[in-house]
Amino acid sequence: MKSERTIISNCTSGGCGAKIGPGELSALLRTLPEFSDEHLLVGFESGDDAAVYQVSEDEAVISTVDFFSPMIDDPRTFGRIAAANAMSDVWAMGGKVLLALNLVCFPETMDAAILEDILGGGAEKIVEAGAVLGGGHSIYDKEPKYGLAVTGIVGTGSFIRNDRPTAGHKLILTKPLGVGIVMAASRGGMADESAVAAAVSSMERLNMAASKEMTKGYDVSACTDITGFGLLAHVLEMAADRVSIRLFPDNLPVVPRAVSYADEYLLTAAGQRNRNYAGERVDVGKLPFATQELLFDPQTSGGLLISVAEDEAESLLSAIREGDPLAAVIGEVIPRGEKLVDFA
Repeated sequence: MKSERTIISNCTSGGCGAKIGPGELSALLRTLPEFSDEHLLVGFESGDDAAVYQVSEDEAVISTVDFFSPMIDDPRTFGRIAAANAMSDVWAMGGKVLLALNLVCFPETMDAAILEDILGGGAEKIVEAGAVLGGGHSIYDKEPKYGLAVTGIVGTGSFIRNDRPTAGHKLILTKPLGVGIVMAASRGGMADESAVAAAVSSMERLNMAASKEMTKGYDVSACTDITGFGLLAHVLEMAADRVSIRLFPDNLPVVPRAVSYADEYLLTAAGQRNRNYAGERVDVGKLPFATQELLFDPQTSGGLLISVAEDEAESLLSAIREGDPLAAVIGEVIPRGEKLVDFA
């Protein structure tokens, strides 16, 4: 239910569309020193979803952080989406969320009741995840921003990387694409209520159930959650120059009206950044314009992209569809070819 309080701000961008572009970020990270610790199983150098640090022979902690400015006016809804998004990295790596800390930036001149709603929405999702809120940090800022620092746990031999897909595996996407496009249309006052409701429902939905299904003994070789970098950038990360990936554009699940809004050029600056980054390495010229934009569209609290053995894909997909009815097989992993990504 929509809160009576609204976020009245001049935020220049919102959701995962506010992220620094993948090309710019990679260049910045290359300037940092190398860190060496035998217990750091996954660090920032690999571009994976979260850090993994071994704490015992059998267990490791997953540590991640995510926050952004609003992409929607209702503060409680914003809080729910931001929290769901922040916890998603733990589930992408096959872990369990244990602890969350609030991260808050808030204008001193804005009604504190709005912040109360944001924090309340976030807390709802933390409870739903079976985790606990342990505190946090807040500062005054010109724009409201909210998210979580999240700690999870996973077996040292069972966490899932984002860049180890096996040739012959199928790719399952658990949530529809197009939330960035729909929310851009909404910000411009051009989106119908049903399209916005569908986008919000997708963004609020936790990736926890899909993660639990994929860790029930399935042969999963890689997984990542789709964020502001867009599907195609994450597919390139997953291929990692080791394999190639063939996508099935006709199988892409899509938020209602996202295709028509894309054709009306209701797009985002982040989508253009993603096009500039991924488009240099992938030829999308033969695809319809709207399909291209869906591939580049920044996703806030997007779905999981799961690489699973071909003979297990339909079984896993059926299980995931219990909670994510639009989940679909959208591609396959193939031996390294001339192109990192092509289209069937």
